[in-house]
Amino acid sequence: MDELIQRAEVLIEALPFLQRFRGQSLVIKYGGHAMQSREMRESFAQDVVLLKLVGVNPVVVHGGGPQISELIAKLGLKSRFVRGMRVTDTDTMEAAEMVLQRLNKEIVALISRQGGRAVGLSGKDGDLILSRKMRMVVKDENGRRKALDIGLVGDIAEVNPQVIRTLEDAGFIPVVAPTGYGRDGLTYNINADVAAGKIAAALKAQKLILLTDVEGVKDKDGNLISTLEVAQARRMIARGHINEGMIPKVECCIDALRAGVAKTHVVDGRVRHAILLEIFTRTGIGTEVVQTAPKVSDIGRNGRREVG
Repeated sequence: MDELIQRAEVLIEALPFLQRFRGQSLVIKYGGHAMQSREMRESFAQDVVLLKLVGVNPVVVHGGGPQISELIAKLGLKSRFVRGMRVTDTDTMEAAEMVLQRLNKEIVALISRQGGRAVGLSGKDGDLILSRKMRMVVKDENGRRKALDIGLVGDIAEVNPQVIRTLEDAGFIPVVAPTGYGRDGLTYNINADVAAGKIAAALKAQKLILLTDVEGVKDKDGNLISTLEVAQARRMIARGHINEGMIPKVECCIDALRAGVAKTHVVDGRVRHAILLEIFTRTGIGTEVVQTAPKVSDIGRNGRREVG
């Protein structure tokens, strides 16, 4: 009986969050280990389907970097990165789009097998993502700034969310591959984190969740930070306490918050049901990045947050 009561208490704990997020959009960037392990793929799909069934509107934006690199190698092409961006010529863009389209349909099928109704999109569908060529500026060996052409890598000029809204209203779960088109008629490869952040901003989403292969954002001593406000995040980046691959993720969160997203989260996608644990429990499991930290009265023991 005690075990049954504990199960009921879990549902009661989720109740205020279910009430708060009902009818709201929640954008999830899906990639990394959560995409590669069969067990984690099923866990992810179950989370997304449950969100839809309880009245939340999940929008999935997926990556595919490792799979793109694998195909490029098989084709005899070379992968080259500049500041984390894949240099993308025409052949590489064709390979990337091929992989992203395949992954997109696999994710749609995965959600369908768990009882959800999903529709696959690219940024080119419904004028969803209008792109422009990314202008990369780097410093040479003499410290002088110079422009670098990294090919068909795109910045996002505009997001038109009408197609996503239409699918949400009809009861579907949108699954978006991060490619866009430009007014020059070219297809551009878009960073999936950036695409998720911009789509969340256009939807005025309640939450942006970035699934990663680490616990979350950590302090200089390696301790997980439960709640991170923007000013603190900027100081940590400047001091090098947030570094390497975590910098673009945190900057993506900051940009999304500035554009109107209520809260952003960096969550360990290696944990089963990570999405549900982050948004439907008082303490969460990852790092939430917010404009302003919650009041002292909203902080649980050991500094863990107790608000969704």
